[in-house]
Amino acid sequence: MIKIGNIELPEFPLLLAPMEDVSDPPFRRLCKMHGADMMYSEFISSEGLIRDAMKSMKKLDIFDYERPVGIQIFGGDEEAMALSAKIVEAVNPDIVDINFGCPVKKVVCKGAGAGVLKDIDLMIRLTKAVVNSTHLPVTVKTRLGWDSDSINIMEVAERLQEVGVKALTIHARTRAQMYKGEADWNYIHAVKNNPNIEIPIFGNGDIDSAQKAWEYKNKYDCDGIMIGRGAIGYPWIFNEVKHFFKTGEVLPEPTITQRLEAVRQHAEWSKDWKGELLGLIEMRQHYGNYFRGIPHFKDFRRKFLEVFTLEEMDVVIAEADKFYKDFEFAS
Repeated sequence: MIKIGNIELPEFPLLLAPMEDVSDPPFRRLCKMHGADMMYSEFISSEGLIRDAMKSMKKLDIFDYERPVGIQIFGGDEEAMALSAKIVEAVNPDIVDINFGCPVKKVVCKGAGAGVLKDIDLMIRLTKAVVNSTHLPVTVKTRLGWDSDSINIMEVAERLQEVGVKALTIHARTRAQMYKGEADWNYIHAVKNNPNIEIPIFGNGDIDSAQKAWEYKNKYDCDGIMIGRGAIGYPWIFNEVKHFFKTGEVLPEPTITQRLEAVRQHAEWSKDWKGELLGLIEMRQHYGNYFRGIPHFKDFRRKFLEVFTLEEMDVVIAEADKFYKDFEFAS
């Protein structure tokens, strides 16, 4: 059993990564249904929370069925981070997570996210400010360092633990790599096997199949895996990993009908959370991901992009389901 403060997780838990414009409550609910053990919100600006910015406040929505769930914040000012942690605490998540890994320019330029990797002393001060302002367990997600010449994850891990962080997720790339190149999990292995490290260490980066999850689990000795891009449009990955760990068998990929059912469920929950019109408009980014690699989907994607009600969506789903059943039968 893995513990983050007083939060108990199963042995070798699978975590859904915090992803901007992806890890909202409807998507988290779908991933939970398909086996995710713990999830995080989209990352939330500490400054936005303090300003009571509507978009930031909406990201605080969490629901009991998705627990345990963490809310992730980012920022570069100690006072703002401490105050935002108190605001987060008021909605009663299980964990407060700090983002020191986002490589996006608009975040980094504000001295937040991966921008903090240039100033480890600031990172520690920001973390300490959050730890001291909340009774909730505080975790951190970060990267190996700013670039290949400044990889400092060993020092960072020890110092974060010293100021009270209860778990650390390491995306095994530098900020300079963004999301390119191969993630180097050897550094995760080194942190985990540092005799001074007692907190759980979770690995992140490049996990896109059950077989790779199994390989990395055994090779790099981390306490669990966080899956991000591998779950976008493919929430089934969590159960596929668990099934492979248990049986050594690879589950068949979801059928077209199952993919369509997931889209319909995702859309319905988006409607419930955001309202029908906005929920379906924001669903548009997901269709291509759910049907990546599926032949002849282009015309159906165009039709999905034109729906504004669930009733209209049901017509397209029924048409696509029939087409692919006939297509598969003919093949």
